[in-house]
Amino acid sequence: MGVGLLAAATAVYSCSPSRRHDGAQLYATHCASCHGTQGEGLRRLIPPLAKSDYLPANYAYLPCLIRKGQRQSIVVNGIEYNQYMPGNEGLTDSEITNLLNYVQQHWGNQGDAYTMREVSGLLGACNGSDGQ
Repeated sequence: MGVGLLAAATAVYSCSPSRRHDGAQLYATHCASCHGTQGEGLRRLIPPLAKSDYLPANYAYLPCLIRKGQRQSIVVNGIEYNQYMPGNEGLTDSEITNLLNYVQQHWGNQGDAYTMREVSGLLGACNGSDGQ
């Protein structure tokens, strides 16, 4: 039984180094051109993700925001933003999970981590889960 547990732990560990930087790469590819390389946003046009009060307050909504985008105005750190944010239907549930976990733990953010199962469930609210 101990050997089986050790084998399972080794298998999980061996998967993680190859996926360790997925969130950073996804952010660089899909988000940084608008939100900035350090999540700083763009003046009063595009909200910051760094030290953002919006992230923890909208934890359950963030997966749908990434998948479907956002058209309504939002307030981040006391500033109102009215720009349209396009969604990304091409990202898988697991990519959205990795992306959110990267943002949740960088630039002064200390948000709770998401699981893929949780993200898939939250995406159900906007009919956005692809189950992958």
